Amino acid sequence: MKLVFMGTPDFAVETLRSIVRAGHEVLGVVTQPDRPKGRGKALQPTPVKEAAEEFGLPVYQPEDVRSAAFTEKLRRSEPEVIVVVAFGQLLSKEILEIPPYGCLNVHASLLPSYRGAAPIQWAVIRGEKESGVTIMRMDEGLDTGDVLAKRVVPLEAGETGGSLFDCLSLLGAGLLVETLEAIAGGEVRAVPQPRVSPTPYASMIKKEMGRIDWTQEADVIERLTRGLYPWPSAFTCLEGKNLKIFKASVCDQRAVKDVEDARPGQILGTDKKGIYVQCHESCLCIEELQLEGKKRMPAADFLRGYQIGAGVLLH
Repeated sequence: MKLVFMGTPDFAVETLRSIVRAGHEVLGVVTQPDRPKGRGKALQPTPVKEAAEEFGLPVYQPEDVRSAAFTEKLRRSEPEVIVVVAFGQLLSKEILEIPPYGCLNVHASLLPSYRGAAPIQWAVIRGEKESGVTIMRMDEGLDTGDVLAKRVVPLEAGETGGSLFDCLSLLGAGLLVETLEAIAGGEVRAVPQPRVSPTPYASMIKKEMGRIDWTQEADVIERLTRGLYPWPSAFTCLEGKNLKIFKASVCDQRAVKDVEDARPGQILGTDKKGIYVQCHESCLCIEELQLEGKKRMPAADFLRGYQIGAGVLLH
């Protein structure tokens, strides 16, 4: 099948590779413009651009994909389908109508649940028991188009945003190729989505969202820690320094006796497992962390070089 691929981050790379390996004719790859990155502010190509160049595919990086000039370029290429995976720009009605088989999107949730930019992280943060991928024929709404295929995966007890990202990237790539084959064979059935999603909108993740509110329960904070791993990570403040928390567990506060009538955020005690912190009416054990200016390490190693007593307040 002749197609145009639109995508930008790592999540989209495996889908592009799977499409090429399956023998489809990729007329062009559309991705976001190179952006400055790092201290030197050197221009950094997107992961999708790097993958496209490995296959010798033509790459286009319009600042505005909806411009009249680029829309006409797409129209002249005559794709049978446009595949969109985490591209990062909205498509116009004119673009959506170009390919006869439509624009297909690989979305990392079980639509209509978790429409939006960050379905992977929010599924973990909100304690979902399962997630998955959906292949959707795009319309002018935000993740509201007809569903062509779905694949479900259970979330493991220790699932993180990073582990679910890797899982769904592979799952989505395979399901997209299967869907293209079904379309070519006339075997696909489009199912309209309900207008209203059963979950809140999965808004874009921002760094400040990782700040821990110790007045919440420990299980809520523990899920936040997993959902925001590896980026931007959950964090708090220890004696004026930023403290990132990479791994934590819910524990029984009755087993920690060092501080009576502790306030949320107050350290109850420490041992070889980690640092115990009072939450609303529960306790969180910090097991892996990184203090500003230091390396990431297990809490036990951190405690050997940093004196921290019961009663210290994290905020």
